[in-house]
Amino acid sequence: MGDSLSAAYGIERHEGWVSLLEERLDGKAHVVNASISGETSSGGANRLPELLGQHEPDIVLLELGGNDGLRGLPPGQFEANLAGMIEQSQAAGAEVLLLGIDIPPNYGQAYRDAFTGVFFRLAEEYELPLVPFLLEGVALEDDLMQPDGIHPTASAQPILLDTVWPELEPLLEENGVGVTTLSGAPADQD
Repeated sequence: MGDSLSAAYGIERHEGWVSLLEERLDGKAHVVNASISGETSSGGANRLPELLGQHEPDIVLLELGGNDGLRGLPPGQFEANLAGMIEQSQAAGAEVLLLGIDIPPNYGQAYRDAFTGVFFRLAEEYELPLVPFLLEGVALEDDLMQPDGIHPTASAQPILLDTVWPELEPLLEENGVGVTTLSGAPADQD
């Protein structure tokens, strides 16, 4: 459940990190990409109940907030939207992985800090795994970003997946999905 960063904006959908995840899982899990370019936490919160009922997921990845931050939405409102989505997902029996995002300092450092703090507070409050910054290692690299400076290129998508993977892999294992490590060797089984 995400915005343009997970919807493969500006590149072919099959090149996006969510499609690469599906390839990596090689049929061992069904991946539903309910990401929409331009999506906000409010829009995601409105769509989520139907998606939970339709797909009955074991794991929900929440990657929302970038558009809220770019529009200057009060962090408390953004936090309430995400908290509601976390609670709905957990009530439906799904584990949640929170994918954080950072925003440019357009609205000042205090707003930026309050915005990014939402992800850390929610991860702590709900005891969720957190990827603090989905675009880690990508956002400041011109050759990995599209000309708009906001969206990653196709060549950046494997890096995004590798950023998500260490937090996602344990959730997959807990849900009985045998996965392989990045090297291709079977993951350790307890």
